[in-house]
Amino acid sequence: MPRFTRDRTTWLAYAQLGLWGFFLYGFGPVVPLLRDEQGTSAAVAGLHSTGIAVGSLLGGALFAPLARRVGRGAAIWTGLAGVAAGVTAFGVARPLPATIAAVVVIATFGMIVISGVAVVLTARHGPAAPAALTEANAACAGLGILAPVVIGASVDAGWGWRPVMAVEVGLIALVALAFGVRPRQTAPAAAAPGGPVAVPAAPAVPAVTPGNGMDLGRNRPLRGPESSKISSAGGQLPAAYWIAWTLMAVTGSIEVCLSLWTADVLRDHSGLDAGAASAAVAAIVGGMFVGRLVGGRFALRYRPVPLLLGALGVSLAGFTIFWTAPVGWLAVVGLVVLGLGNALHYPLAISIALAVAGPAADKAAGWASYSMGVGFGIAPVALGWLADGVGPYLAFLLLPGFIAAAAVLATRLGRALHAGTPADDPQPTPVGAG
Repeated sequence: MPRFTRDRTTWLAYAQLGLWGFFLYGFGPVVPLLRDEQGTSAAVAGLHSTGIAVGSLLGGALFAPLARRVGRGAAIWTGLAGVAAGVTAFGVARPLPATIAAVVVIATFGMIVISGVAVVLTARHGPAAPAALTEANAACAGLGILAPVVIGASVDAGWGWRPVMAVEVGLIALVALAFGVRPRQTAPAAAAPGGPVAVPAAPAVPAVTPGNGMDLGRNRPLRGPESSKISSAGGQLPAAYWIAWTLMAVTGSIEVCLSLWTADVLRDHSGLDAGAASAAVAAIVGGMFVGRLVGGRFALRYRPVPLLLGALGVSLAGFTIFWTAPVGWLAVVGLVVLGLGNALHYPLAISIALAVAGPAADKAAGWASYSMGVGFGIAPVALGWLADGVGPYLAFLLLPGFIAAAAVLATRLGRALHAGTPADDPQPTPVGAG
């Protein structure tokens, strides 16, 4: 089992991703409230998710050149500063075009944060990166639990949803003060927490590179030239990466549809009022938090693809409970189970994608944001369009289709990873992570 040590850089990365999670998991419950405020249809309100998709594309394109110019650490802090500015604009804007534009800004800088954290943790922890990324996303969900609860309390108090945006800005300022943002240029292996890290032409990411790769089919390092069967030379992204990329788009569709429209289903089908329905979305995030805490240990012991397939099965079970529940409390139980399954979708997929990318890790992290853009841009609008016609409850039947598609892609990914590793390679001692 790879050795996994959490240093100050690791904890900082967790906190930075958590700040993004607070906005992301608060954004979903806000959309139905914003729809009521602006008097739009579900499909039109879903354009806010399209704004996240557009921002994701922009942020993905900006991350690699920004990281090369100022370093990964400084790029992450730049992203958080941009999120704070965008959240402020979102909190004071009223017209539909203005709120969509603010969401584009937030997502652009948020994607820089996500990409930076993923690459930093992968470079820092090597074979233990799946565990580190799972825990980072646990922190994301952990802080995200607070957002729906704060929104629900604020709505019940008659203040509306906008005060939660001020809470987001305050949390960003608090983390900046706690960790400091003073840049210190150091080598990647000894990166200063929060400071810029020089990004060499071939980043020293302990992923799938000749002599220092990870056999993701067996959760152990690869040796020798066989590892090049998975990763591509010259910074090119291999076929396994693009399967993982598509998988992230599909699982991202599951998560964003749940985030945006669960509150509507709880209001229309389970009889909860607006405040209670918004707060109940925290059940999904709570399940994800627990799932990622536990999943981090599983990721050190079990192969990523079978673990991912198991997680998809749990998600399907949770959706079945939620969708068939005749009462509100049972629907919330289903959401918790759904969250437990969803917890491992993104962390496992992105860890595989970055591992197989080898020396093209920064490029791979940037392209990964495009998969999120696809998921956030298409699925919620499609579900909103269906919801306008048949209601959100029946429209939610799109989700089992997404889960089935993700299972097919995960199976293909497992075959691609297995085909790229030697069957008779002896079991070496795992490489420890710093």
